[in-house]
Amino acid sequence: MAKYERFEDLPVWQEAARLYDVTLDLLESQGVALSAGFRNQLDRAALSVSNNIAEGFERST
Repeated sequence: MAKYERFEDLPVWQEAARLYDVTLDLLESQGVALSAGFRNQLDRAALSVSNNIAEGFERST
């Protein structure tokens, strides 16, 4: 089993980072009619996935 030194090396973190990029692309699209509150919530939720993975990795448990 691989031992990861940094959370950025985790495949799951890399996929979460891609999820956030795709979410930003969606939110920046001109043709998508979303309320400001929903945009904010979606942005924060997508970002929290990678943040939670990084936080869990740093706990080393």
